[in-house]
Amino acid sequence: MNIRFAPALLAGIALASVAPVAASAQAIVSGIAIANPPAVVAASEAYKISQQQRPVTYKPQIDQAKVRKGQIEAQLRPLITKLEADSKAANPNRAALQQQYEQIQGIQQAGEAEIQKILEPLNLSQQYVLEQIGDKLDGATQAAMDKKKVSVVLDSQAVIKAGQTYNLNQDILVELNKLIPSASLVPPAGWLPRAQREQQAQAAAQQAAAAGAAQPAKKAPEGR
Repeated sequence: MNIRFAPALLAGIALASVAPVAASAQAIVSGIAIANPPAVVAASEAYKISQQQRPVTYKPQIDQAKVRKGQIEAQLRPLITKLEADSKAANPNRAALQQQYEQIQGIQQAGEAEIQKILEPLNLSQQYVLEQIGDKLDGATQAAMDKKKVSVVLDSQAVIKAGQTYNLNQDILVELNKLIPSASLVPPAGWLPRAQREQQAQAAAQQAAAAGAAQPAKKAPEGR
């Protein structure tokens, strides 16, 4: 059972490296560029600094998760050994083996859920940092486009092949580091990622609409 400090939130961890091609040897279309936004975010100073700070800030949670992981493994070890031994018997009791297996599986699943709960502050921290950087990404991209006189930026992951001349990653990264050189590591109390906030807002709006529709229409006052 592996301890994961954060979900897989990024499509890439480093800027894609594409061998440069001489400008004279390719047909360059002006005004078009490609970029890999997740890779730019992961290469930003704010993101890298947060990755260095998080293990220090959240060391108590990391240590607690490691200790609990060891305890769960110690609890499972004799159960697994017994299951393996019983399964090698001449006439194994299939029902008993199934019961042992389900017991082991239940302990594993409960342990994983417990460790994820312990590490939840780290996951929230990473999402908080990514949201802060993401909020500045559009502005950084626009600034890079203006400087390079680019009018269209395509996702590099959707492009089959392109020369390095079209790659805007480094230009966006420079602008992003200017806009957000560092990010706050610890989210405010009660903070939720944007997707969850939007879901809650949508659910609240639907409940309000349903409550309004359920109220009977008010009668117009009768004339005398």
